[in-house]
Amino acid sequence: MDIFTICLWIITLIWFIGSIIKDKKKTFGSIKMSSGMMRNMIGEIVGILFLIGLIITFIPPETIKQYLGQSNVVLSTIVSAFVGSITLIPAFVAFPLVGSLVKAGASIVPIVAFLTTLTMVGFVTFPLEKREFGMKFALVRNSLSFGFAIIIALIMGVII
Repeated sequence: MDIFTICLWIITLIWFIGSIIKDKKKTFGSIKMSSGMMRNMIGEIVGILFLIGLIITFIPPETIKQYLGQSNVVLSTIVSAFVGSITLIPAFVAFPLVGSLVKAGASIVPIVAFLTTLTMVGFVTFPLEKREFGMKFALVRNSLSFGFAIIIALIMGVII
């Protein structure tokens, strides 16, 4: 484990002990409630992870490397950003997927574009956003999010 992970575990343990000291009944009630929520979600999580495994299995690493690693970076970044914009998967599933794609040979810039648009742009949720916040807000927010996602991807390509 790296130092960052160790620090997070220590901080979590300190807060957990503090919570037990403050109110033992509430702390264990929260643990019980969260474990019940996790039991309800476990089927969906396993299904999504299985789907990611199938995708990685059926798309050979050479293909991933060819289209996301060796091809035109600008074009693959824009395509990855659009795919991320229309994809609706939870972020906790996207991170392992992105890690697998990078290990398979994908370039960092298109992968970051995919990940940032996945979490920031909501093409699938646009109708709901439009209904709740209005058309102008939904368009401006999604457009700005898409633009900033591309900028973030380019910056990450320079940093990493």
